Amino acid sequence: MYARLRAIVTAGCIAAATLGLASSAAALEAGLPVGTKAPVLVLEGLDGSRLDLASVIGKKPVVLEFWATWCPLCRKLEPSLAAARAAFGGEVLFIGVGVPQNQTPERQAAYVAQQRMTGSYVFDRDGAAYKAFKATHTSYVVVIDALGVVVYTGVGAEQDIVAAVRQALPGARAGR
Repeated sequence: MYARLRAIVTAGCIAAATLGLASSAAALEAGLPVGTKAPVLVLEGLDGSRLDLASVIGKKPVVLEFWATWCPLCRKLEPSLAAARAAFGGEVLFIGVGVPQNQTPERQAAYVAQQRMTGSYVFDRDGAAYKAFKATHTSYVVVIDALGVVVYTGVGAEQDIVAAVRQALPGARAGR
């Protein structure tokens, strides 16, 4: 019995380690496929306003991050997002999509203010964006070019958001 329990625990540890490695990988095999048109829907701002993604997607590059205040990978990803905001803030719209699990818009707004985070923040109250963008986890990032095409998806703390955003900028295919 103990040998079987040890085997189950070992298998669980291997699976957890494998998932941990996969969650830190920059590119995904799951999620919204690169090259597809980004979905558009209306989301609730943390302040109760409404953001219609159709009004921004296809106008300029957009970066979406699905996040939560309790997500350690999201916290580790914040410096990479901040660097991308600093580098491309005028050219690219950054939107944090707060997931509703164990969250409220008020809790997320307080966290954004406390951490002095910049960009736009919305709350995915019913999970519609999570489903539409085929998010696999918090820390899931989708980069969309100015034509509304997904050019990058990734998950985990080790993503190079600056490099991902460069893929969405005009001239990216020409080696910009």
